[in-house]
Amino acid sequence: MKLDLIPKIKYTGSGHFFLLAGPCAIEGEEMAMRIAEHIVKLTDKYQIPYIFKGSFKKANRSRLDSFTGIGDEKALKILQKVGKTFDIPVVTDIHLPTDAAMAAAYVDVLQIPAFLVRQTDLVVAAAKTGKVVNLKKGQFMSPESMRFAVDKVLQSGNTQVAVTERGTMFGYGDLIVDFRGIPVMQEFAPVILDITHSLQQPNQASGVTGGRPELIEIIAKAGMAVGVDGIFLETHFDPASAKSDGANMLPLDKLDDLLKKLIAINELNI
Repeated sequence: MKLDLIPKIKYTGSGHFFLLAGPCAIEGEEMAMRIAEHIVKLTDKYQIPYIFKGSFKKANRSRLDSFTGIGDEKALKILQKVGKTFDIPVVTDIHLPTDAAMAAAYVDVLQIPAFLVRQTDLVVAAAKTGKVVNLKKGQFMSPESMRFAVDKVLQSGNTQVAVTERGTMFGYGDLIVDFRGIPVMQEFAPVILDITHSLQQPNQASGVTGGRPELIEIIAKAGMAVGVDGIFLETHFDPASAKSDGANMLPLDKLDDLLKKLIAINELNI
């Protein structure tokens, strides 16, 4: 992922890692703008290249009554407004090949969810839009096997691709990050560490995913120490009220302190 090829991204020469951050799902315009404004102020202060993250639709849900979205076009228009208002690039997940062209009309980066990263038609459809493609590593996949997902993008004529580590299944209801996989995947793509989804506790008996947000800083520091290219995190001003993945989100008011610590570690690696 060549950051200078992403429209609107700033501070590419700062020497810092880049950041993908925002709410899990777009719940409405006011919350999206509030979160984006807060993060933009921090990334401008620290000169961190920043991409706003928000899912326009949540298709991978455990229960039928789980929140899935406020409407595709409505959410995509909010993402587009965030990008235009703050002059920043925006990333969102897609779940079906038909989503690719639709979402590409509103956002700068298309993200393939971990559960779906082996879906060839989906990956190829994303690649053919010409947008940057972020491939989340399947919880069931080895780092080495992600090369083939990357190849699908490259062989579709798109060189703008990154891989995101988001933990590997550890039994039925937990995830673990194997930091040995980061340099392996960096041999064929920039690697982003998803520090909040890596702390999920899926497959709970309640049908609602749990999490270990108290370990966010530890995972983030470890990732920075081994030299990840980017950090992915979900954040909300009130995680307890978030409609999706609140159990593993970083409270928005803790982001400043975390970024300062990550910058300090990153500067030791330069």
